[in-house]
Amino acid sequence: MAIQWYPGHMTQARKKAAETMEFIDVVIEVLDARVPEASHNPMIEEMRLFRQRPNLKILNKADLADPDATQAWLHYFNQQEGVRAVALSCKKPGDAKKIPGLCQQLAPHRGTHLKPLRMMIMGIPNVGKSTLMNALLNRRIAKVGDEPAVTKSQQRFDLSETMSITDTPGMMWPKIAYESDGYMLAASHAIGRNAVIDEDVALFLAEILLERYPALLNARYKIDCGSMDNVDLLEAVAKRRGYRLKGGEFDMEKTAMAFLVDYRSGALGRISLETPESRQHMIARVARQLEAENEAPATDYLD
Repeated sequence: MAIQWYPGHMTQARKKAAETMEFIDVVIEVLDARVPEASHNPMIEEMRLFRQRPNLKILNKADLADPDATQAWLHYFNQQEGVRAVALSCKKPGDAKKIPGLCQQLAPHRGTHLKPLRMMIMGIPNVGKSTLMNALLNRRIAKVGDEPAVTKSQQRFDLSETMSITDTPGMMWPKIAYESDGYMLAASHAIGRNAVIDEDVALFLAEILLERYPALLNARYKIDCGSMDNVDLLEAVAKRRGYRLKGGEFDMEKTAMAFLVDYRSGALGRISLETPESRQHMIARVARQLEAENEAPATDYLD
């Protein structure tokens, strides 16, 4: 099942962001370091390229991501024109304080009393924009929540006499092109739970972790998952944790939620769900599938 999530208020948020960007010098895009490309909103790219604005990409939650994968993503993004990418954790005030200086490097002609540096922070829901804003301003001005789409309106703040920053609501885009992106975003809690089935998302996550991080699974759940598939893994977790329904069957809904929380909180260890290489393979695989479907003979006329 393809996952799509585009609450109504995001249309207005996109329109307002496009208007504001005319008066912005640098676009700060906050990404989830565990899923950097899946958490990149193509509408943000479209808007900033139209206005020819430089882009600081922040791979947030880097303390939860696989450091090798993060380095590969930094190399990938830093090769792009007009883009600077850094990995950090917005929960660390020292990391957040680096951001204005990095933006200054992207717009060296701004940052004076006559020409203040005007920054705009953007990204999809639940990637840490509000935490970043609070750290930058040294006070709690943005509401932080554990559910996506907490911030609903745009706000502008002065960081100093020569710098300002505009906070924007988390924005999704109308149609997620790749099915796996929807599941990665749901696993990372960037999509509202009303749009997903937790068990399906947990099964998707389990398949990736069995392939790439079996040692972390073994360590966390004290099991040998070498010959398991994703269903076996979740059932093993349910058995290990004692998650059962009254009739004795495994409580897969509770298990799925616990498994997702273990990933989201970092309890499983430092994990990335995609790399530049894995993404290339995924896109190529989807392209081959579409090509095969287009080449298949039409059978609609058959009884």
